[in-house]
Amino acid sequence: MAEVVAQLKEQVASQNRELEYARLKIQVLEERLRLVRIQKYGPSSEKLSNLQLELLEQEPGVSQEEVAVESERKAPPPVTEQKKRKHPGRQTLPAKLPRVERVIACTPEQCVCGNCGAETTVIGYEVSEVLDVEPARYFVQVTKREKRACKTCPEQGVTAATLPVRIIDKSLVSDRVIINTVVNKYCDHSPLFRQSVALLRDAGIDISRATMCGWVMTIGEMLMPVAGAMRNQLLAGTYIQADETPVDVQTHDGSGTNHQAYLWQYGTPEGMTVFDFRMSRRREGPLNFLGNFEGLLQTDGYAAYDRVGGPNMVHAVCWAHARRYFVDAVKLNKQDAASIRAVELINALFSIDAQARNEKMDDATRHALRHEKAPPLLEEIRTHILEMSKTVLPSSAPGHACRYTLALWKKLIRFLDYPELELSNNFAENSMRPIAVGRGNWIHIGSETAGPRVAAILSVIESCRRLKIPVRDYLADILPGLASAPRQSVADLTPAAWAAKTSSMRLV
Repeated sequence: MAEVVAQLKEQVASQNRELEYARLKIQVLEERLRLVRIQKYGPSSEKLSNLQLELLEQEPGVSQEEVAVESERKAPPPVTEQKKRKHPGRQTLPAKLPRVERVIACTPEQCVCGNCGAETTVIGYEVSEVLDVEPARYFVQVTKREKRACKTCPEQGVTAATLPVRIIDKSLVSDRVIINTVVNKYCDHSPLFRQSVALLRDAGIDISRATMCGWVMTIGEMLMPVAGAMRNQLLAGTYIQADETPVDVQTHDGSGTNHQAYLWQYGTPEGMTVFDFRMSRRREGPLNFLGNFEGLLQTDGYAAYDRVGGPNMVHAVCWAHARRYFVDAVKLNKQDAASIRAVELINALFSIDAQARNEKMDDATRHALRHEKAPPLLEEIRTHILEMSKTVLPSSAPGHACRYTLALWKKLIRFLDYPELELSNNFAENSMRPIAVGRGNWIHIGSETAGPRVAAILSVIESCRRLKIPVRDYLADILPGLASAPRQSVADLTPAAWAAKTSSMRLV
């Protein structure tokens, strides 16, 4: 009898284990399904319950506006008396913008006194300012080069004034039109076919997309040596943040499909950045770019960044990526208290650096603040994640977050040893956002040979953005004559060198 009871207990225990495993498996599948639906319907859908998301699946052609409205359908929070914030007042317009005055005269009736009939006198003006704009004005620039000859010495021949160097010799358009085309495409994400249509509409001139593409490729080829000099300057430093993003490339093999290539980005926080085009995401990309770099390299957890650089290079990873995995877990399950706590603890870690930024601390002072506040917080984070990992399914979203963070723990805490090291790789990720926006407009890179040229243009434009350099002024200054410039002089034409030169000229 006892043996039968034991067998029954074992069967019950086995069934309970199977049920628990099935429950956890269902939970993981529901999490994955919810994540797919959130990605499908956008950020607004994060607020929706699983039932609401399921109902959306049954509605054909649901718009983002409908999802946003649905996400707001919940019980309103209790009304609490809030202090009215003081209105910041009317925004002032930048002082550097030119002012064009327009005087509005009073009507004849206002120019006469209503009492005695005498003519009134102007005693001042009511002044207001609004931002105005003039639409792009296309015109034909006629260049007349003076020709001279001696009437008494005809054997001396005729001399003419020298024509200024142009970006593309004998081009139908000016340097400014060419630069504008490049800036519109890679800063404002306007594809060439739209620019071609706009030129026809506004100027009445039909310039094909192929011609414009030729301009862009010429500029890219001219900027490749500049990007190479930027790479050398970057590798001579001590700290690089890196990231990568996919970009489609036309294959021209008749298949009608694109090849997924990658743009790898390497830069310094708030400094210049260099893009490197590669046809794959393999380790050879960072391996070839970094060479024997011996400084700090900060990336996400992608394995391709391992075993690159010189023997003394230090590899650190990003806390924002670790936090993001826990945030994803909370999106999937709003009641996941353990993941919510992990996010709160990591937020507290970021608040240390936020304090340093608000108080405008230098790296040394911030390093002292980190050593004062971070170690006990890091210990609490690690302890919490270790305990959490014992109670979650490894393949679930919380399980993946725990596994990722614990596996990279030594690389995550290296900011304690290096004062200049940032907690996150966000500067590198921010450099990728314009590419992500651009991909939706210019769709793909035309060919494999075009990739390095596009990378050179993006390197210059993104570096100008980070260094707060007017990109049109920079390109207009360095591009004419760049193709024939000596290689050794290119290092003086990088955005950082140009900014330093123009700044010193203003001080003189």
